[in-house]
Amino acid sequence: MSPDPTSALRAARDRLLDLRTSYDEAVATFSWPDVGDTFNWAHDWFETWARDDERPGLVVVEEDGGRSAYSFAELCRRSDRVARFLAAGGVGRGDSVVVMLGNRVELWDCMLAIVKLGAVIMPTTTAVGPAELADRVDRGNAKAVICDVADTPKFADVPGAYLKVVAGGAVEGWRELSAAYELEAGPLPHPGNASGDRLLLYFTSGTTSRPKLVEHSHVSYPVGHLSTMYWQGLRPGDVHLNISSPGWAKHAWSNFFAPWLAEATVVVYNYTRFDPAGMLALLRSEKVTTFCAPPTVWRMLINADLAEAPESLREAVGAGEPLNPEVISQVRRRWGLTIRDGFGQTETTASVGNPPGQPVKPGSMGRPLPGVPVVLVDPTTGARLDGEAEGELCLDLSRSPLTLMTGYQGDEARNAEAMDGGFYHTGDVAARDADGYITFIGRTDDVFKASDYKVSPFELESVLIEHPAVAEAAVVPAPDPVRLAVPKAYVTLAPGHRPDEETARSILAYAREHLPPYLRVRRLEFAELPKTISGKIRRVELRAREELHSGERPAGEWRDDQFRLS
Repeated sequence: MSPDPTSALRAARDRLLDLRTSYDEAVATFSWPDVGDTFNWAHDWFETWARDDERPGLVVVEEDGGRSAYSFAELCRRSDRVARFLAAGGVGRGDSVVVMLGNRVELWDCMLAIVKLGAVIMPTTTAVGPAELADRVDRGNAKAVICDVADTPKFADVPGAYLKVVAGGAVEGWRELSAAYELEAGPLPHPGNASGDRLLLYFTSGTTSRPKLVEHSHVSYPVGHLSTMYWQGLRPGDVHLNISSPGWAKHAWSNFFAPWLAEATVVVYNYTRFDPAGMLALLRSEKVTTFCAPPTVWRMLINADLAEAPESLREAVGAGEPLNPEVISQVRRRWGLTIRDGFGQTETTASVGNPPGQPVKPGSMGRPLPGVPVVLVDPTTGARLDGEAEGELCLDLSRSPLTLMTGYQGDEARNAEAMDGGFYHTGDVAARDADGYITFIGRTDDVFKASDYKVSPFELESVLIEHPAVAEAAVVPAPDPVRLAVPKAYVTLAPGHRPDEETARSILAYAREHLPPYLRVRRLEFAELPKTISGKIRRVELRAREELHSGERPAGEWRDDQFRLS
């Protein structure tokens, strides 16, 4: 007898809700649901409870204070119409659709509609240009493109016979999405897609090469984000606010799958320039219960004066990059809440985290989440490491991790490398302590040796950004005739600070005071940091810059031995 996918998913979801503060029992007893061979998240989960649910499912708040709210039932009807509109344009099961929209309701309508059709979502940030779009349309074999009016010119020279759909206005040669909302509503038939069929194609922002094309199925993200729901502490009826940009995986993590698995309301702040004061006001006015933001945003909120904690806020979560202990300490001191860190990738859902009710060790990402077979592997021998250890963070493929991507589409060489030796290799180095807590050290290609000591750039950068003059920092090895390499910091200054000798002296002195001698930052240069389109620092460019100098001192570099630092 085939399983009932809705009942199986609900039972697994409710099991995690029941054990939300019982980590050990959750890890020991949780198992992933068997949702059968033809699972579709929109039909077999969302529609089963949302169709007649008039509670707010999505709230969009604009910079100017404008507010739009949409019930779960309304989202069902809106996405019905969009699905019929896309189907009339030729989009069907298995077809891929570029979705390049900002934080507007149409983004959620389109994502739900594409799932309902059994088609494939290609989330795309509005920051990409024509060259990147041509690559995505080509490699993703796009059948359709949906974008805002302002972005239509980017497709002028992007070849391909794809359906062009525009939101927010009229453009010659493009079909207006607004026409969809005049069509008939009502449930669509199940497309009959296989559970293992493609649902999502993500172009990752590689820091060393062109983007990889990550493929997820109708199960890996839609069901796998139960781990994300558990880590974030989401419950039915919650009001969840997450800070991440559309087009990237974290947006789908925390603005689509995880909150709606929990039957929680999604609140988004639609801004062009982030306003910390506006965000703090929004947390209060929308009575947000669970809040997720990257450490950069947490630091901006601290600098803007946190004041009293929002009354309704129960869970504070950080993601996107490791949290610095000082950030956790300041929020705990002023709000009485502990920010809980977590770890995952575009290729996975949340893998490691600090769930609600568990002790948090500042600086640690937490422990493996229920159902996720996290292991450490020796990067040299490929052997699994037990107990206290330092190695590459991996997933054990012998335990069939449900949360893992299908693979890198069209790239067997990368797949073979990523899945080598029976493990999925994240490329991240981490340390595990006696209690099983995991602490991020760095990317496998970022960690380096200086005077035979292993240096984690993240550890040094965490200290540097606590200096008031430092907005951002990236540490790389600089060739040195005595030590082989020494840590050098590239620093972007905060407003109001000058890139001069006094500032360099102050930063280097601060680093000397707060770091052990073998980890001292020996050199410093002020610069705008090279980044990927998603904002990740491209240390590979900075390392190449240092190799190019080949021991010669570049103009604008400050060294600790030119100052008398006590």
